[in-house]
Amino acid sequence: MRRLLLLPLLVLAGAAAGGGVVPVAARSAFACAPGGPAASLPFCRRSLPARARARDLVARLTRAEKVRLLVNNAAGVPRLGVAGYEWWSEALHGVSDTGPGVRFGGAFPGATAFPQVIGTAASFNATLWELIGQAVSDEGRAMYNGGQAGLTFWSPNVNIFRDPRWGRGQETPGEDPAVAARYAAAYVRGLQQQQQPSGRLKLAACCKHFTAYDLDNWSGTDRFHFNAVVTRQDLEDTFNVPFRSCVADGRAASVMCSYNQVNGVPTCADAAFLRGTIRRRWGLAGYIVSDCDSVDVFYSDQHYTRTREDAVAATLRAGLDLDCGPFLAQYTEGAVAQGKVGDGDIDAAVTNTVTVQMRLGMFDGDPAAQPFGHLGPQHVCTAAHQELAVEAARQGIVLLKNDGRALPLSPATARRAVAVVGPHAEATVAMIGNYAGKPCRYTTPLQGVARYAARAAHQPGCTDVACAGSGQPIAAAVDAARRADATIVVAGLDQKIEAEGLDRASLLLPGRQAELISSVAKASKGPVILVLMSGGPIDIGFAQNDPKIAGILWAGYPGQAGGQAIADVIFGHHNPGGKLPVTWYPQDYLQKVPMTNMAMRANPAKGYPGRTYRFYTGPTIHPFGHGLSYTSFTHSLAHAPSQLTVRLSAAASSTASASLNDTARLSRAAAVRVAHARCEELRMPVHVDVKNVGERDGAHTVLVYAAAAPPSEARDGSGAPVRQLVAFEKVHVAAGGTARVEMGIDVCDGLSVADRNGVRRIPVGEHRLIIGELTHTVTIALEQLGV
Repeated sequence: MRRLLLLPLLVLAGAAAGGGVVPVAARSAFACAPGGPAASLPFCRRSLPARARARDLVARLTRAEKVRLLVNNAAGVPRLGVAGYEWWSEALHGVSDTGPGVRFGGAFPGATAFPQVIGTAASFNATLWELIGQAVSDEGRAMYNGGQAGLTFWSPNVNIFRDPRWGRGQETPGEDPAVAARYAAAYVRGLQQQQQPSGRLKLAACCKHFTAYDLDNWSGTDRFHFNAVVTRQDLEDTFNVPFRSCVADGRAASVMCSYNQVNGVPTCADAAFLRGTIRRRWGLAGYIVSDCDSVDVFYSDQHYTRTREDAVAATLRAGLDLDCGPFLAQYTEGAVAQGKVGDGDIDAAVTNTVTVQMRLGMFDGDPAAQPFGHLGPQHVCTAAHQELAVEAARQGIVLLKNDGRALPLSPATARRAVAVVGPHAEATVAMIGNYAGKPCRYTTPLQGVARYAARAAHQPGCTDVACAGSGQPIAAAVDAARRADATIVVAGLDQKIEAEGLDRASLLLPGRQAELISSVAKASKGPVILVLMSGGPIDIGFAQNDPKIAGILWAGYPGQAGGQAIADVIFGHHNPGGKLPVTWYPQDYLQKVPMTNMAMRANPAKGYPGRTYRFYTGPTIHPFGHGLSYTSFTHSLAHAPSQLTVRLSAAASSTASASLNDTARLSRAAAVRVAHARCEELRMPVHVDVKNVGERDGAHTVLVYAAAAPPSEARDGSGAPVRQLVAFEKVHVAAGGTARVEMGIDVCDGLSVADRNGVRRIPVGEHRLIIGELTHTVTIALEQLGV
């Protein structure tokens, strides 16, 4: 099988990371410089474990010094040669100056701006996700060496894109827990490049915002006051899934708690979440940080505690280690004086943060002498990274409609006049979405088309994306379409429509954009191609049903090279293979679903339709996973078991074997607790042959869904998903060729169902695997005890 590994780019990226001229480091040693005041102390000894070194340093600090290390702009300790440090840097889809830890300018005027995460997720290519992380890691470490970035990057955002209105949904990998979980682990691995067994890190990643955080400002409710009422069931099988993978599989160095409350408790003051779930259950070996000013928010806005000192006690005892904001620096000593926290609480928090700094090599002296000390300006905006940005944008483009195989546009059409109209025809900043930095350069859609077309005529049609009012230049765009041999309309949303702090009120295109599109389509003498840029879904039913609109592409926010990628797809240089990572709902869906209702499961008695493809069964504009190609693929099942046996763990078997009645009861059980199963033995191989039956080479994502057969869980009200994605792989298949995709399904994870108490159970009986046009039945049985 040949998966889409982007091997040439991987080789180039590796060459960029390992070669080149070694620059003189602009950054002096953070601590432990040769000849410095602490060079001979134990915390400067590289031979000692990182945590032991951290404990030694913390033991040498005064209380006042430790308190000033509890905040993002941590103060230095000059008497020990330790410099101050800004913890807040961002790298959501490229090094970003959104946080104060990153500064562009001088030798680092910009960094590679990859597509916004929702678009990259549409590639369904975990190899690509990790490669992007590696490229960003090179650039982030290079900027640190040059004194213009930190090493602790508060990325990625792995919240579930639950509601289509969410302004920050663009930052996430989409609505599916399995996709978000795999993205989290892949991107974190790429960013951190953790070395084993030492645990040394290149950068430190942070998965945010834990948990059930997906409302910013909607209909009078904002994130600073919102109490998300969430069932244990939904926490277990939806909201917490990507965070568990981030920590357990990606081994992220940090998790960020969110602004909102969950079931009446601020997440940054919830000991069950922070100490219980993240640190003990999932095994976080790192630090927990607040979203910025979260501690002050739960005191000042949510009035969760009576005094500021109570807020300090609540968050430190819950397990918070670092405050993004000044609150802990201001009020922790007062909390100690009042007996509400002790030095041990402070020591534990500071030890966790300093341990991560130790793992990053910040206490190892001269940065230039360290493993990544050679990285410098020549490793930022490299040719390899910029080509990777183009390839990521191409792979994330989703072909939604292609009537009469109008796409790709023929070479004959390209030799004539092509009209490029719409508010995003000359997009630059809009292409990179939010939490972006300063790109190396831009290629606009108009510039991309001009590379293929003999003549590209441009008319914006709208003065801006809002496209509101009577003064819109629609007529000029219509005239351009009338004169051209093909028309490309580039429309959609931007950060004035969907953004942090701004949720949408509508799923329709803003202002008069729909009027522009329909008018242009009506007038055009040639094929009309609609290109949409957005983070969230759009109700484009009018365009989907318009026979004059031959093709529709969704490009997300495609990054610095978005215009080139769009043109490459339209003119056939690249065969699109992206799939929608979110359901596209009709506008009337919003009338049935308040954004404040966190329930994933449908409630027909109350007219509540449920959320995401896993629980919603109503009409869609486009379903999750939709995406066309310029070729066609078929599937055949090469190998998959038809029966599996769940064996009980030793402890469960011992308990169950205590009596014959217990044995009989377990043998007839409807479901087995995952905690009682030998999960290490329950990985099911699934091998699928993918045949390209068309005339073009192309990439195809094999999506494997699971559903109980019959779906009794959904019918009896216990809430099993209608279906859920359990495996996916992207593969490149030559025209007429066949490729075998070998996947493994973790039965305890993929085929289990969370009950109302959040306990995962594996239903005994038949399960269906749905792979394109195929359905395969697997029967799960329980081992017979005492036989």
